[in-house]
Amino acid sequence: MRPGVVVTDHAFADVETERAMAMAEGAGFASHQCRGEAETMAAVAGASVVFNNFAPMSRAVQKTLPRGAVVIRYGVGVDNVDLDAARELGIHVCNVPDYGVEEVADHAAAMALFLSRRLGRFDEGVRGGSWSIAAMVPALRSLRDTTVGLVGFGRIAQAFAQRMATFGCRLVAHDPFASPDAAERLGVQLTGLDEVVERAEILSLHVPLLTETRHLIGRAELARLPQNAIVVNVSRGGLIDEVALAEALETGHVMGAGLDVFEAEPLSNASPLRKAPNVILSPHAAFYSEASVAALQRLAAEEGARALRGEPLRSALT
Repeated sequence: MRPGVVVTDHAFADVETERAMAMAEGAGFASHQCRGEAETMAAVAGASVVFNNFAPMSRAVQKTLPRGAVVIRYGVGVDNVDLDAARELGIHVCNVPDYGVEEVADHAAAMALFLSRRLGRFDEGVRGGSWSIAAMVPALRSLRDTTVGLVGFGRIAQAFAQRMATFGCRLVAHDPFASPDAAERLGVQLTGLDEVVERAEILSLHVPLLTETRHLIGRAELARLPQNAIVVNVSRGGLIDEVALAEALETGHVMGAGLDVFEAEPLSNASPLRKAPNVILSPHAAFYSEASVAALQRLAAEEGARALRGEPLRSALT
């Protein structure tokens, strides 16, 4: 008998929260670390509830599920899930949109502040035997003279805006679905994408990866950024043309980049970003804290219990 609840893959210490939920609901349970389509198909075939991290939930994978099955994505983004196929096949897809908001905002702000204050250059200079501030960093813009541009204005972007406002930054944002009330409350000017790009001395991305947002920030957009701009991405790697970003960093037009996400993860050893100057790299870890991981697994497990009981789902996308 195949298990009714399956974890395709995860990055946690264990999945005991999910296992305990399945046992309490009288469902069988199995956990895997799938990477490719074939092994994911074999793991989930016939399951009623699937917990999914990054394993591909393609049309072929979803065809192995019974109609009415529920796929619960660990996290906010669902770019590894074929939503069109889910709708056609009668598969319900959920995410967990409201965990780790503060952690991701903290991570983005930490990257922005580290790069803005040129702490890496100061550290290298002191370790290299220098004590001349001007030799290490010839010019340094004050944060209160800095414009922060937000692409997207959801929960995380708003939390990030609050943090940067504390340092006196000017704030502009582009999001066609943004709440004008929230923008006014946070002192954020809503405007078009082109204007955000042209004004952003710190550009921070907070939108999902969709067909229309892939390479939203490409060579042309990077060229329109102010000289010595900083790019921060804690959303999805595919939003940025990474080759173009590496080139902009090499030329010095973009002064620095803080990247937690990449087009292909893990980041390839051949990626030009590894050799580009003034880049902070982290392994898709912006969400991470003990509290946020516990909340993610608890919220996902609670959604799984609702699915098994036939109750309305909290965060259904299809």
